[in-house]
Amino acid sequence: MPEIRGQLRPTGRVAILVSQYNERVTGRLLEGALACCKDAGVPTAEVDVVWLPGAFELGGAAAAAAATGRYTAIVGLGAVVRGETAHFEFVAGEAARGLAEVAVRHGLPVAFGVLTTDTMEQALARAGGAAGNKGYEATEAALRSADALAQLRNRHAQA
Repeated sequence: MPEIRGQLRPTGRVAILVSQYNERVTGRLLEGALACCKDAGVPTAEVDVVWLPGAFELGGAAAAAAATGRYTAIVGLGAVVRGETAHFEFVAGEAARGLAEVAVRHGLPVAFGVLTTDTMEQALARAGGAAGNKGYEATEAALRSADALAQLRNRHAQA
């Protein structure tokens, strides 16, 4: 039985969408995302970084990026830290829904690199601290998925 497994390698242009809100965290997530692109051999000129006001705006920006047809992968990076109101649930939920909707609608890897934590300390731990860098991990998922989809499309184009 044939098997397709995405590799960590360049497949085309990558959009990295970054929330400015909690930039102390998201800047570190971006560093991880860029390190992953470098490790995968994606040329710097093939990576577009787009800064947005907050995580809520990631879905709309991902839709706009996908609509250009220029990207083989999109990564959304943000940090939503729980507060004393229900705002956390709305922002985190809409960020997830928006990014997922773009992935399905466009058949494009859209990685969810949005931290949803109870405390700033937890967020920092996941942005290059003791718990790794979720920006790197999200970008790796997007690039591996883009490669798997490219293999799938190539296989069926040859059939």
